Amino acid sequence: MLLQELLRDYLPIAILLFVATGMAFAMVALGHLFGPRRDGKAKLMPYESGMTPIGSAVRRMPVRYYLIAVLFVLFDIEVIFLLPWAVVLRKLGLFGLIEMLVFVTILLVGYIYVWKKGALEWE
Repeated sequence: MLLQELLRDYLPIAILLFVATGMAFAMVALGHLFGPRRDGKAKLMPYESGMTPIGSAVRRMPVRYYLIAVLFVLFDIEVIFLLPWAVVLRKLGLFGLIEMLVFVTILLVGYIYVWKKGALEWE
């Protein structure tokens, strides 16, 4: 009985998602099939700076860049956990405070470790 009610309630949403996805694919396909394809010299020119690029457009990024990006995402996600804790801090009481102090201490140890290893230094 409950399953039938859920299906009845969510059926319009499922139909909407299906129709919207179908329309998106159909519009892209129609544009690809019937759209103009006139590649000319002016269309293939670079538009950003107006200068013809010299050499390869692909450039190797240093591994340090990816390391800093991953560390940023990691510490950013960890900071996101502070908001729900701050909202329910009064309900959690002393236990919640101690638990968050342990969490922040672990984060701080990780941050100091990364800092001492020199992973945050940009050369």
